[in-house]
Amino acid sequence: MRDKTQTNSAAPGDRLIRAGAIVFFAGAVATLVTVAPLLLGTTPFPAYMFGLSMLMGVGFLVAGAGVLRSVAAGRRQARSDTP
Repeated sequence: MRDKTQTNSAAPGDRLIRAGAIVFFAGAVATLVTVAPLLLGTTPFPAYMFGLSMLMGVGFLVAGAGVLRSVAAGRRQARSDTP
């Protein structure tokens, strides 16, 4: 049976991790779609590839912030649980 006193069992950084992963993978898919014709030699190197790599970097940073937030919350919880 579920404990009703706990309204949200998700860690505090879960939303950041999920959002960062979505942004990162969107950037990765866009990069792969862009690089495929480049590897086949049908198009020149597109100028917006830098923007796609920045999108992946932002997603990575957001997910990293979520991980750090979850770790900090876990440490706080462990400190408050210790007698």
